[in-house]
Amino acid sequence: MGRITEDLVRRNAEHNDCVIFSLEELSLHQQEIERLEHIDRWCRDLKILYLQNNLIGKIENVGKLKKLEYLNLALNNVEKIENLEGCEELTKLDLTVNFIGELSSVKTLRGNVHLRELFLMGNPCADFEGYRPFVVAALPQLQCLDGKEIERSERIQALQNLPAVEQRIREQERAHCLKRAREKQEAQRKLREELENKEKENRPGFEGHWDPGSGATLPPSAESKDHPQAPDIQGGERNHRKPEDGEDDLEFWNKPSLFTPESRLETLRHMEKQRRDQEKLSEKKKKVKPPRTLITEDGRALNVNEPKLDFSLKDDENRHQIILDLAVYRYMDTSLIHVDVQPTYVRVMVKGKPFQLALPAEVRPDSSSARRSQTTGHLVICMPKAGEVITGGRGTHTSVRSTMDSSREQPDKRSKPTEKLEVDPSKHSFPDVANIVQGARHTPRRVRPAPGVMPSEEDPDFEDNPEVPPLI
Repeated sequence: MGRITEDLVRRNAEHNDCVIFSLEELSLHQQEIERLEHIDRWCRDLKILYLQNNLIGKIENVGKLKKLEYLNLALNNVEKIENLEGCEELTKLDLTVNFIGELSSVKTLRGNVHLRELFLMGNPCADFEGYRPFVVAALPQLQCLDGKEIERSERIQALQNLPAVEQRIREQERAHCLKRAREKQEAQRKLREELENKEKENRPGFEGHWDPGSGATLPPSAESKDHPQAPDIQGGERNHRKPEDGEDDLEFWNKPSLFTPESRLETLRHMEKQRRDQEKLSEKKKKVKPPRTLITEDGRALNVNEPKLDFSLKDDENRHQIILDLAVYRYMDTSLIHVDVQPTYVRVMVKGKPFQLALPAEVRPDSSSARRSQTTGHLVICMPKAGEVITGGRGTHTSVRSTMDSSREQPDKRSKPTEKLEVDPSKHSFPDVANIVQGARHTPRRVRPAPGVMPSEEDPDFEDNPEVPPLI
């Protein structure tokens, strides 16, 4: 049963920022609503209300909508026009394809002085003799009926013939009420039969259930637990019931039925049952699905990327570690991510979906670390390699450079013996930091100037000025 809830109203009020108290237009069509409620308390400022194609059987709880101008109740189960006197600003009312048989109930709309348009086509009352003249005479403020404008001459003629037309309308209403009473009794009888059939199906001894007092023999599955064919027989029965369910469904849709409010409700119940059965079947299929294999029987880890995330695996030789950069969704909560690092593989569960990658070298799980970027959301996992010494980046860079330079040296230089560093155990095993600066300090030396070259007197450019003192 569909009901009008606050969440339903808010979801259909997105154009008003989901604010419902100041809502002026609301559309609740095709929601399988069976009762009109709560709207007069939540949305007092409504001007337009769409409720077509539901299962509403009575007009109610709209009398407090003083600003309501347009009400659409087409394709519902309404049988009588009522409870609209409080809608003072109502100008258009659509009741197309309902079950209104009491045509005299249109007189309740005389208080709606602003009513200009009324739609009653598709109702049983629209087939009454004198239907249009009666409505035109009963509602003098009406200007358009069933999409056709009312002429002045038509209104004058309807008022003149109103007593005779009203008498015929009342006779047809009584006949319609008797017909509806019979239809309701028939619907109740069918409902009781369906309930009795369901009770019989649930009783022991019905459709394979063994009843000790019924005198029936035991089913094959109960005669012997060691009987090898019992599961096959039960499976055959299940497979045989599936076409029966399809036949029942086909029989329901092909069965002739009257167009009544009860038949519409019966159709809705049948569709709900089909929907529930389909959901149960889909759940069973989900349960039958085998789990994904992550580790083979011989212990080999498989590469799996079920979340379908981009990633990059880098072997950092400088720091002797393996770095995995996994492009996790930026706005995903970190609590939905679980990391498991093993010596030969790494596994990341993202919202229950596994991402597993076999590593090219063995790593140390206890020294691994996982961090997440605050800007991109990527998950970075650093895994140190097992059995290798982690050194500083500067010293390693020097060793790598020396290796590259040594490869370029001539063969005679390669043949030189490798120098090894010897450590005296009697000394400290760590360097003396206090003497680092003093050891590097050197005493300043006085640089002697180079001896100057004395000019010779035999040089033609030499001039001896007695006023200039000697250089030495």
